[in-house]
Order: sequence, then structure tokens, then C-alpha cells
Amino acid sequence: MMWIAYILVGVSIYVLAYQFFKVGQGKEAPKLTTSAAVSQSLILRLSMPILRTTLLPSVQNLPLENFRKEKKRKIQAAGMSEELTPDEFFCFKLFLAIALPLMAVVYNFALNLVNPLILILIFGSIGYFFPELWLGSLIRDRQIKIRNAIPFVIDLLSLCTEAGLDFMGAIQRVVEKAKQSPFIDELNLVLQELKLGATRADALRNMAVRINMPEISSIVAVLVTADQMGASISQVLKAQSDQIRAERFIRAEKEGAKASQKILIPLIFCIVPAVFIVVLGPLIVRLIIQLFSGGFGGGELF
Repeated sequence: MMWIAYILVGVSIYVLAYQFFKVGQGKEAPKLTTSAAVSQSLILRLSMPILRTTLLPSVQNLPLENFRKEKKRKIQAAGMSEELTPDEFFCFKLFLAIALPLMAVVYNFALNLVNPLILILIFGSIGYFFPELWLGSLIRDRQIKIRNAIPFVIDLLSLCTEAGLDFMGAIQRVVEKAKQSPFIDELNLVLQELKLGATRADALRNMAVRINMPEISSIVAVLVTADQMGASISQVLKAQSDQIRAERFIRAEKEGAKASQKILIPLIFCIVPAVFIVVLGPLIVRLIIQLFSGGFGGGELF
């Protein structure tokens, strides 16, 4: 029964984690929308309506200004700004910090495995910090997609500006024609901010803040400077595209060098012992047989 209880707990945690991490799968955001990531999480769909009516009014009155500023930047970087607010994110942390210990206590009450206080402390900590890991994984995945799309999008912008379009017209054309990606969604937000009256520099800086990547910050800084100085945007975009590709090549070389070092651990502890077993195993077995059969007696070992 104890092993069955452990298996049930493990399956429950796996299902919970899988449903929570299931974001944006099987559903692509349409063109010209501001939602970069549409959550398909079962937990979010079921819990958010309840949390918004119960916990959210109380959380909104808490003095959590620093928490709200930090989580707002992370939520924007994850592309979830239309689904979650910092207060709702805090409510979700509290919800998991309460729900997971309750589930564990119910299992423990049925089977009397360990001290319930230990389960409450362990699963309460897991439930409170698990959303942070989830949000961080969303940010990393989104930044990888943006980093992969940057050279292609910058090349398209450069071609459009060389063809006679202004920079904003080039962004509009790329947003309409390019393949959907988080970077295209951010450019679409830039266009919407411009339509609402923001300046070009402010809209680009807001995009850099939302994405929170060094590559985007560098591109925005160069574009804003070129716009203020009256330099050719197409030449600036082409130079930035070449630089990003060179940085990607250098990054790939670094990862390849790291891979040769990381492979030493499985090589030493897994592959080399297996090779020694295959090579020396028959010899050791033959030696043991000879020793326990009264010695070698002048016979050959092989």
C-alpha cells in the first residue's frame, strides 16, 4: 500500500506539472494580435475565475509594490501580460502553496505514511516556488524563439527599407507577411503604440523593456540613435543582422566546447566501466574459476 501511495503522489505531481507547463501548445496565435502566448493550462483555466473572486480583492490591498514591479517585467518577458497580472500571479502562488499540501495530507491521512507537518512544509514550499520556475521556463523559451527570429526579421526590415518604405512601413509589411513568432508579436505591439500616439523611440524602448534581452536592447539603442542622427536605417539594420549572426556562431562554438567537457562525466562513470567489464570480465571470471578449482596447475589461463 505504501508503494501504491507513493506512485499515486508521483502521478499527481506529474499531471499537475504537465498541465501547468502546457502553454501555447497546439494553438497558434493569429496574425496581428497582441497575445504572444495563449495558455492551455487546465489549472489556470479552472483556478483563475475562483482566485479572481476570492483571493484577488484581498491581495490587491497588500503593499507589494516591489513584487508587482518585478513580476510585471517577468510576465511581460514571458508574453503572458494579457493572461496574468502580478496580483493574480501572487494569488496563484498562494493557491498552489495551499492546494499541494492539502493533497499530500489527504494521501497521508488515508495511508498514514509520514508526519503530516513534514508534508505540509515540503509541498507548501514546492507549491509556492513552482510558479517561479514555470515563469522562468516561459521566459527562456520565448527568448530562444526571439533570438532565432531576429536575423531573419532584421533582414526583411532591411530589404523593405531599401525598397523605399520608411521604417514604420517596413515593420507593418513584415508583421503582415512574416511567419508568426514572439518577435513579430512585439513588433505588432510597437505599431499599436504608435497608433495610440507614442513616439517611435518610446515604442521601441518599450519593446526592449518587455523582451528584456541584450540583443534587442542593442538593436533598439542603435535604431534610436540612427533615427536621431538621420543615418540610413537600412545600413544600420544590415550591420546589426551581420553582428547577430556572428554572435550566434560564437555562441554555438562555446556550446560545442562545453559539450566536449560535459561528456566526460558519463564517459568516465558509465562508458569506461562498461568497456572494462566487457574486456576484462571474461578474464576475471576465468581467473576465479582457476583459483577455486585448485589453482592453475600448470594450465593455461586462456
